[in-house]
Order: sequence, then C-alpha cells, then structure tokens
Amino acid sequence: MPTSNSNKEQRLKACYYCVNNKLIIDYKDVGALRRFVSLAMKIMPQRRSGLCAKHQRPVARAIKRARQAALMSYVAK
Repeated sequence: MPTSNSNKEQRLKACYYCVNNKLIIDYKDVGALRRFVSLAMKIMPQRRSGLCAKHQRPVARAIKRARQAALMSYVAK
C-alpha cells in the first residue's frame, strides 16, 4: 500500500482510451490529443495523463505526427 505525507487518499486515474473503448488513436483528432498536452504544449507524462502504457506510446506518436502535419503547434502561443 503506498504511503503519502498528506491525509489525502491517492486516486488512480483510469485510462481515457480503455474506459471509453476507443480503438483508434488518430493524429487528425486534435481535440482528443489536446487533453494530453500541457499548456506549454509538452506531452504529459503517463503518471500525469492517466493513460496506460499501451495507450501512452501511440498518443505520443500521434501528437508528434500532428505537429509534423501542422495540426498542432510545437510551442505555446
């Protein structure tokens, strides 16, 4: 059992793609990919985004492809 310094209980985030049964992670779906990018347009780590390892890899790849296709920016405006 993990211990923490505060009295808050640790909550595991459920993977967005596992919960919603989404099979395809598409680089053209910029709206869905934006939830896994920080305000500075950095790809969020797995512990912060709540994705499982199986889906974190394709999401990161899709974000990189969307940037190459100029659908998403590399830096914040």
